[in-house]
Amino acid sequence: MSENSPYIRDVPAARALEAWRAAREAAGCAERLPACLVPVPDAAGRITAAPVWATRSSPPFDAAGMDGIAVRSADTAGASETTPVLLPPDAFDVVDTGDPMPPGRDAVVIREVVHYSAKDAELRAAVPPYQHVRSIGEDVSAGELLLPEGHRLRPADLAAAVAAGAEQLLVRDRPKVVILPTGDEVRPIGSELAPGEILDTNSLMLAEQAREAGCEVRCLPVEPDDPARITAVVEQAAAECDLLIVIAGSSAGRDDYTARVVAAAGTLAVHGVAVRPGHPVVLGVVGRTPVLGAPGYPVSAALTFDIFALPLLAELSGAPPGRRPQARARLARKLASPLGMDDWVRVRLGMVNETLVATPLPRGAGVLTSLVRADGLLVVPAGVEGHHAGATVPVELLRGLTEIEQTIVAIGSHDLVLDLAASALRAEDPLVTLASSNAGSLGGLVALRDGLCHVAGSHLLDPVTGEYTLPYLDRVLGGAAADAAVIRLVHREQGLLVAPGNPLRLGEIADLTRSGLRYVNRQRGAGTRVLLDVLLAQAGIAPEAVDGYAREEPTHLAVAAAVAAGRAEAGLGIMAAARAFGLGFVPVTREPYDLVVAPGALESPRLAPLWALLRSGRFQASVEELGGYSCEETGRRIR
Repeated sequence: MSENSPYIRDVPAARALEAWRAAREAAGCAERLPACLVPVPDAAGRITAAPVWATRSSPPFDAAGMDGIAVRSADTAGASETTPVLLPPDAFDVVDTGDPMPPGRDAVVIREVVHYSAKDAELRAAVPPYQHVRSIGEDVSAGELLLPEGHRLRPADLAAAVAAGAEQLLVRDRPKVVILPTGDEVRPIGSELAPGEILDTNSLMLAEQAREAGCEVRCLPVEPDDPARITAVVEQAAAECDLLIVIAGSSAGRDDYTARVVAAAGTLAVHGVAVRPGHPVVLGVVGRTPVLGAPGYPVSAALTFDIFALPLLAELSGAPPGRRPQARARLARKLASPLGMDDWVRVRLGMVNETLVATPLPRGAGVLTSLVRADGLLVVPAGVEGHHAGATVPVELLRGLTEIEQTIVAIGSHDLVLDLAASALRAEDPLVTLASSNAGSLGGLVALRDGLCHVAGSHLLDPVTGEYTLPYLDRVLGGAAADAAVIRLVHREQGLLVAPGNPLRLGEIADLTRSGLRYVNRQRGAGTRVLLDVLLAQAGIAPEAVDGYAREEPTHLAVAAAVAAGRAEAGLGIMAAARAFGLGFVPVTREPYDLVVAPGALESPRLAPLWALLRSGRFQASVEELGGYSCEETGRRIR
């Protein structure tokens, strides 16, 4: 590997897996984990290493299937309501469910239809042979194959195995996975962080992914960026596990050593895979142990485990690789994708007009919350540049369709009240989800028009009339505008987010033109962007006069973060965002923020929990505690 060529090549994921498999075979890595006998109660989740054959029948005898009397079916012939049959005591036996059938009896009459007298049992219907009788071997017969090799054992499998005579099962050892975090800036969870340091969240995440896959996991202490130390730890750890995962150091930076460590200690099969996120993947072998170098960004690390570790672990266990259920969904907004890489995009899902709708989540490799909020995965193949809004695409489901069907899909302007509402709805009913996606007020109305959401958050100011949102309905929704409803969510304070204490003494929009002042803006179509344009026009200021007008962020919190980090001196946003980051706030205007409801959706049972929440005094109080909000009209229909 050349120092000037940090990547051997970018190969498709399928070819990377083949190259890794070839390197493992050349190094003599185990194709299967060893097998061991374990007691049946300890075998849950393990993979069978041999077929499981029944050594006894279940049930092991003919057994009563109901409570009642055991009879000889021939003795009941001719019984009816008009010609009952009377059985003397020696012609029947009282039995309970599961009892062995007495000799000479071949049927059971349930207790509820037997009419007893002092000396006999009266039957008013004939019974066929083997009515309510479980025959020997009905469940499984001795000598029958119960479970194949390579089967992951479920609770029902264990019960069936015991019933079929098993006391122990031959299963594969659990794969042993060792996780090695690296990096001078990485600190253990619970540490006090200095500037530039980060917590080792990746070890926690990858360890739990491995445990979900049935592995035994050990996490090593964080190793600093010292290639000699990392090499020593890698060589020792590789001798003690079935898969070694090295976190970070897989890219091409000055302190990225994973590829060269694997090359020096063993065989480097792949460095760089054509997937996004997760491009700088390292695949190799040290000794007879496969090594996976996972990128340090959490989304990349999680995806790397799914694409490369899971298939390997399935091979070692002799189990089929897991397959998530798939569905087809309409894309809620345009999705661009780079050519030459498989693009794995996490999406939120919901049912709108009985059609599954997928809304892409933020796609940065470090956006850990996209893993938390994802309902599905959309893979854009390497040869596709993306998809248009409304396109039908295949998605892998990360949540069940039953849960997804209860999701309220909101697209439009960002506001913290929607986040608060999502939490409150879930607390009230775990099956109800409010999935809000930030596309700007205009983007929300377009999504509503196209049948891609239930509600659109909007606070678009019309510069001609001075009204919010209502003038835009006819323009965007066209003929459907008359059937759309508008519900007032809140009134809120919009103002300039500035450094604590407002050291520059900013007081009005005109101050944004000061020399040296950097502004951070919202994206096109956002109501806050429209508000700024109106205010600048009223002040006679050209947008070009504001340094940073073209610098865009997708949410109020992102604007606040930019100011808090010193990347800008000001941005227009809501008071709650300023409070969240401890910033100063210069009020500019008080505006309404509304929910535009899709035609015909206002009375939908799916949205009923949201309307009930908006009427809740407790919820309104929690909204006003955020700061800068008034709930005096919350829940009122204004159109």
